[in-house]
Amino acid sequence: MHSNIQTAGAPAPSRRGLLRAAVAGSAAVGSVLTLGSALPASAAPVPAPAPGAPEAAGRPGSPEEALRRLTAGNRRWRTYRQEHPHESPSLRLQLTRAQHPFALVLGCVDSRVPPELVFDQGLGDLLTVRSAGEVLDEAVLGSIAYGVLELEIPLVLVLGHQSCGAVGAAVHADESGEPLPAHIQYLADQIRPAIDHGQTGDARVAATVDAHARRTRDRLAAEPDIARRVATGRLAVVAARYDLRDQAVRTLA
Repeated sequence: MHSNIQTAGAPAPSRRGLLRAAVAGSAAVGSVLTLGSALPASAAPVPAPAPGAPEAAGRPGSPEEALRRLTAGNRRWRTYRQEHPHESPSLRLQLTRAQHPFALVLGCVDSRVPPELVFDQGLGDLLTVRSAGEVLDEAVLGSIAYGVLELEIPLVLVLGHQSCGAVGAAVHADESGEPLPAHIQYLADQIRPAIDHGQTGDARVAATVDAHARRTRDRLAAEPDIARRVATGRLAVVAARYDLRDQAVRTLA
């Protein structure tokens, strides 16, 4: 289930017109997109900025800067030094006029993994899209397209997490052959292609969490409008995992 955000027709519609159009079609899976040297090795902790290095003022202008800001926020969160930024009365008033989020996080609905807390960000900082197991559907794809095309967000982060219930249900259903309730079965069907049959028990669930985050990243990277922005350096799509035990976000190569 892939969606082609790009629409064709003559005369050429405006960008806003494209966003209002129906999302339909299909796309092939493309190559993995990374931030090059700005990303650590597979499953390594997200690197922190150099001690004393000031954060860029305002909205980050590049994917690398956006990732550094998320990195700094997660470091504050996992060391219990969170700032809960951008909640002032003046900022709330400013946000009535416009929003300029610097990153889009596609995460799970799990109550233990709210992106604004995990990355210690405030109002107007993140566009968050959440579905069980980060499963893609038309509403999720349309929401991501809005953030990338309309708000020109430079970074999309697919955030899987330790002990994901949706992934666990998909693995159990695959192993047992037992059907799940209708809408939960849909989630399991979308996760099933990522199941790592080379592992067993809890290790299979953990490996599938990572594999599914990577697969979701690749599917997003294959969307034509997203791929074009990546090619120009205006956007990066990154996969990561949040570990509940140490509250650290680790990127996935």
